[in-house]
Amino acid sequence: MTNVLRILPLGGLGEIGKNMTAIEYGDDILIVDAGVMFPENDMLGIDLIIPDYHYLMEGDRLSKVRAILITHGHEDHIGALPHLVDDIVAPIYGTPLTLGLIENKLRESKHLHEVELISFRAGEVLQIGPFKVEPFHVAHSIPDCVGFGITTPAGLIVHTGDYKFDHTPIDGWPPDFAKLAEFSQRGVLALLADSTNADRPGWTESEMDLLKGFEDVFRHAPGRIIVATFASLISRVQIAAASAIKFNRKMAIAGRSMRDAVKIARKLGYLELPDDLLVDLGVAVKMPANEVIIMVTGSQGEPSAVLGRLARGQHNQLSIQEGDTVIFSAHPIPGNEELIYRTINQLYRRGATVLYDRIAKIHVSGHASREEMKLLINLIRPLFLIPIHGELRHLKLHAEMGKALGIPDERIAVVENGTPIDLTPYSMTVRDRLPGGYVFVDGAGVGDIGWAEVRDRDRLAQAGYFFAVVHATGRGEMIGKPQMSTRGLINEKEQDDLLKGAEETIVRVVREAAAAGRELTAGQVEAALNRYIYDETRKRPVIEVVVV
Repeated sequence: MTNVLRILPLGGLGEIGKNMTAIEYGDDILIVDAGVMFPENDMLGIDLIIPDYHYLMEGDRLSKVRAILITHGHEDHIGALPHLVDDIVAPIYGTPLTLGLIENKLRESKHLHEVELISFRAGEVLQIGPFKVEPFHVAHSIPDCVGFGITTPAGLIVHTGDYKFDHTPIDGWPPDFAKLAEFSQRGVLALLADSTNADRPGWTESEMDLLKGFEDVFRHAPGRIIVATFASLISRVQIAAASAIKFNRKMAIAGRSMRDAVKIARKLGYLELPDDLLVDLGVAVKMPANEVIIMVTGSQGEPSAVLGRLARGQHNQLSIQEGDTVIFSAHPIPGNEELIYRTINQLYRRGATVLYDRIAKIHVSGHASREEMKLLINLIRPLFLIPIHGELRHLKLHAEMGKALGIPDERIAVVENGTPIDLTPYSMTVRDRLPGGYVFVDGAGVGDIGWAEVRDRDRLAQAGYFFAVVHATGRGEMIGKPQMSTRGLINEKEQDDLLKGAEETIVRVVREAAAAGRELTAGQVEAALNRYIYDETRKRPVIEVVVV
């Protein structure tokens, strides 16, 4: 690949989450972001999904990784780092707040002493191998967020990270439009731009617009206010705090991840909370209800988060009471809608008033909408456009915008994870997609569970299981009766008839094997039982047979 720049998306293209991109030139590789994705409803038992970075493990590529660049501190951009650093030894670069959140995460996973963390600020210039990296400030829903201008031997590429063109962000630091224009003046080979809101018309509203919405809620809420959001959504904590101060409420924080994020942001000066505003959760539960706001985790309906436990009445300090107002200040991540609406219904059942973005002004997106995406393309005027961060429909819509703005179709690459894009100063070649897929995190295991096990779990949930032990002689003759058990397949009244038919099926298979002089195998019995049980129940349970 001499004189060819390879861009390889490893996560975030064709999906929402687990963002990760490898940028490779010759003997040098940069990684941008390493995030996680929440499992979908059919991924039973899976905790998280991380990018498939087997490409980096092949040959001598591990030794070529010069740095891991992080755009900001959200989980879909940093969540996979504890797993990535098990395999890849390279310094991690981030802004102060981003590194503070990463440091906490690596400390929890006991990796902190193994990793070099290098802090930078937007506007600095980093020389990493042959790459000149220029981080530029962008507005998002967390402070200290950047994109990267990366000058390579093949040309300048611009990676936006997550962004929106917010002229009145909560932290008072708008996007660096001047830097984007400067990149354009130099000539941009390729633009890798966030596509998350490519189906949303107009402009994304400013974080500052939420102040009025929050104040309206605070003005009319009769009791406690419970605000659920992402732990790292620092700007939302700041908005809630401003309303709490205005309406003479104290703020408590429930949830370890949110407490950690707030502590780090305050320490580094990214979150301004007066000391007398914060109270311990144990104090808050004893205060008059109309004097308290509680920030909690669980805005995606996660059962183990604070709000999920409150909805089920299983929190050890808090409980929902009549007059509580619960605010979901986050947009549902695709796939989480069912969990979120179930949680909302449970909260209503316990007497709370629940507000979410469809019925109240309590959330704005952190991503650019269509008009901002068009403005970015016109600001940058890249030779090549590579839509990133989004499902395939988002990437396609982003590409259509690029074409409408004058970028020829052959200079736009709509690809999914694992598809290499090779660039020279004058050409772009999309290569065949590499083998790969999801890497599941299941408890302490990473990659131990695959789709076969997930499908078995789904079958167990849908149709139960059937287990049989068959004792056979060396000549294939059965000794005694098969021992059978089943769970979740059929009701008790019908079970006896099913087991009788299953026994007859097993006896038949054993006799056929003996008659043919074949050795009896578990697979033969399983296949016959599968056909019989499906004919009887129209279900396909997990069937396990042991022949001894």
